Amino acid sequence: MSIDDLWYLTTRGPDKKRLPSKRHGRGKRWRVRYADAAGKSREKLFERKTDAEAFDARVRAGVAEEMKVQQSERNVTLREYGERWRLSREAGWALETRKRVESNLRCHLYPAFGDRPLRTIHLTSVLEWLTRRLDEGTPRTSLKLYFELLDAVLSAAVTDKMIADNPCDGVKLAQMLRGFSRAPKWVPTEGEVLALLDAVPPRYRAAIWLGAGQGCRLGEALGMEDGSRCVDQERAELHIAQQLRYAPQQYGGFYLSEPKAGSSGTVDLDPVVGKVLAEHVRDFPPVAVELVDITAGDPVCRSVPLLFTTTRGNPLTDRTWSREWADWRDAAGWPKEHGTFHALRHFFATTLITNHAEPQEVQRMLRHKTLRITLETYVHWWPKRERRRGLVGTVLQAAATRTSPT
Repeated sequence: MSIDDLWYLTTRGPDKKRLPSKRHGRGKRWRVRYADAAGKSREKLFERKTDAEAFDARVRAGVAEEMKVQQSERNVTLREYGERWRLSREAGWALETRKRVESNLRCHLYPAFGDRPLRTIHLTSVLEWLTRRLDEGTPRTSLKLYFELLDAVLSAAVTDKMIADNPCDGVKLAQMLRGFSRAPKWVPTEGEVLALLDAVPPRYRAAIWLGAGQGCRLGEALGMEDGSRCVDQERAELHIAQQLRYAPQQYGGFYLSEPKAGSSGTVDLDPVVGKVLAEHVRDFPPVAVELVDITAGDPVCRSVPLLFTTTRGNPLTDRTWSREWADWRDAAGWPKEHGTFHALRHFFATTLITNHAEPQEVQRMLRHKTLRITLETYVHWWPKRERRRGLVGTVLQAAATRTSPT
């Protein structure tokens, strides 16, 4: 937006005086150029500069009539606009991104803001939502993803002239999250893990060992296949190379993808877990399932001898597993809120720590991207050694005694 004086040129003469234009003295002198609510370039002429400046100010504030959207667009909800935003962009997204964005919108943003018109979502609304989710124990990394998605949708709404500004711009998310710990809310004891193993049917007991004895996530455990690609018994190595995913509209439903970003890798295979897996393969021979594998990038269909399937030989969906898990959890006396499969991973990590494993070794076994994530998550479990008082002074005094002439 700018204000132009149509009676004079922008260049000046040799005497530094302004040069009159061809329109000098004819018609309205002042022109305001702006983009309307639809994003089209417009201009409006005024006799007086003060009127032009006042109009320009109203345009910048979004209160000029020319900047107001139609009444139907004023009442567009986040759900309506969010779906338009998603569908118009997902052609350029990978399958994992499409699934994650759709799920996060549906499960996390729409329940909070879906039925509200875009123009009614303010900074305070966003801050209240963030605070509530933190109080409910939403993991910081997950909440950061949800917030960034909300920010992206509302930024697009600003560009489309649906709203004047993005309320997320005023949120200092890093400062909000800094005061909340990554620490797990609940970690099972050895006895509670054994109780769970007793409650789980033999067909799926080895999956529990992968969680508690190797720190595998659920998708990684359910994606394990027989053979050296995942379980190398000769070298005593476990290769975390894939996870089982389920998307009904893609690849016929089930497919294999890379593990959580940055967490692929090879770790030591615990001898006890290796024995349990060998017995599992003997008692429950792996079922070959035709799956699409996208771990290498391009989709490849191959026969995968999955270690864990239903009694009918089908892969396990999240919903099927969750239904069975609820019964096993209750039978073992685990808490409903935090007694998830991921709690087994916390048990694995804290057991390593309390048995004096080095921080770098714990990071490697958990396949965390950085050591900082490991330390921040399990800060309360690291053994605290009592520091001797006056240590440095004592060392220097002893050194001085050794070097002083006798």
